[in-house]
Amino acid sequence: MNTDVVIVGGGPAGLMLACELSLAGIRPIVLERLPEPSVEPKANGLLGQVVRMVDRRGLFERLGGGSVPPQPNSAYFMFAAMDLDLTLLDDSPIYALPVPQRRLVEVLADRASELGAEIRWGNEVLGVRQDDEVDVDVAGPDGTYRLRARYLVGADGAHSVTRKLSGIEFPGVTYDRTTTRSAHVTLPATSVDPDTGALRVPGYGTVRPFAPHRTERGGFSYAPLPGHPPLVSTTEWDQPRTDAPMTLDEMRASIGRVLGADVPLAAPEGAGPHVLRRLFGGNTRVAERFGHGRVFLIGDAAHVYASGGGPGLNLGLQDAVNLGWKLAAEIVGHAPPGLLDSYETERGHAAHRMVMNARAQSALIASGPDVGGLRDLFTELLRDRNTVRRLADLIAGADVHYDMGAPDAHPLVGRFAPDMDVRTAAGTVRLAELVRSARPLLLDLTVDASAAKALAEVRADDRIEIVTGGTESTDVTAVLLRPDSYIAWASSSAKPTAAELDALRAAVRRWFGEPVGSRP
Repeated sequence: MNTDVVIVGGGPAGLMLACELSLAGIRPIVLERLPEPSVEPKANGLLGQVVRMVDRRGLFERLGGGSVPPQPNSAYFMFAAMDLDLTLLDDSPIYALPVPQRRLVEVLADRASELGAEIRWGNEVLGVRQDDEVDVDVAGPDGTYRLRARYLVGADGAHSVTRKLSGIEFPGVTYDRTTTRSAHVTLPATSVDPDTGALRVPGYGTVRPFAPHRTERGGFSYAPLPGHPPLVSTTEWDQPRTDAPMTLDEMRASIGRVLGADVPLAAPEGAGPHVLRRLFGGNTRVAERFGHGRVFLIGDAAHVYASGGGPGLNLGLQDAVNLGWKLAAEIVGHAPPGLLDSYETERGHAAHRMVMNARAQSALIASGPDVGGLRDLFTELLRDRNTVRRLADLIAGADVHYDMGAPDAHPLVGRFAPDMDVRTAAGTVRLAELVRSARPLLLDLTVDASAAKALAEVRADDRIEIVTGGTESTDVTAVLLRPDSYIAWASSSAKPTAAELDALRAAVRRWFGEPVGSRP
């Protein structure tokens, strides 16, 4: 056996998984067929709960987020090119971190290497066979070779070789009617409002930055990304297909058709590479299984979405965080029965929630008078705070609620842990800083540290980090966090009852295995 885990794909999801496994003491091998990281412009940032997750791994500042903790967007966002008024909410779940995908890959590759993962660029998978382990045939710069691993994870994108070689189907829907064009451009300074950043379009009006617009003829968006030329995009329906190279004149003509007005575009300035592309159609698909024997799928290998906002990237990173600690526990022998099976249950649910989101938005931005009537109705619904909350949570992934096997548990159980400041003997520290080791954490804020004592009595503290202290950030007094920051147990009692402490011990056994003191 050459290694415990082989990860196929050196994109964001695969590299994030390499980081998670390495934090748990597992040193994976990452195989990427490209000879070096791609410089092709792809995603432009992270959105939603994943921003808080990278903060909880100490990556937020390295990715350009600054030294201040992530702050939510409390003004407005969009759903199917309709305004979501986030000022209606007491706490917005919409977080954003502008970062080009190539920078994301660079930071994650550096972090994975720091932690001991091995990344092999220019290595392509040719074959996969399973028995009691997994054989992986690889073509590298020096010829072909074979790796034998305990587990194989496919993070190799929508056209995943791992998925195909493992015989896992990829059902879903292909949308053939749309043509999407995107280009980095230069715009006259007079076209941009200096106060709001909005694009002035004579004969049409203003277009807010990062806010998609829909007309009866298509969609348009304008994104002045920091450090890059502005990115403009259009979506049209039922356009004739062509194999001719995309041009700036084609971009101008498309904008003219969609907006009914001209936007003066010039070639982008500065070093490239720059976006100038045309895409026909799109896919929304979810793998029939996220695991098959000793093979698992994450990211675009498991799900793809024909909608804006980069849902595949955001979900893929969270797939990696969910799978990493479970796979590591299985390898070192701490995993309770069924732990690895919970990966597909939990992330499959999240993937299908995003399918609903993508299909709903695709339907609402389509052309036609019936769609116009549906949008009018939605515009009325979006004046309701509860509707805005549900859609904002859906977009951010904050609506994900895992079944922790405790039906009468605290309302926070199964949810992503809220941010809080914790007073400890060493000083005040953020929860995000306490979970950066990716270990299970018991945060005991009770008056007598009774939750911590309950775990110490059964010697569960051998694999669970225990922190005691206080907080004014929340009324919760004790939480047991999985390494992915989801809450496995919680209490709001100043002194938890015997039944609550029994539930705590049960949660430890369910997610982290039998404590040392409970073994025969």
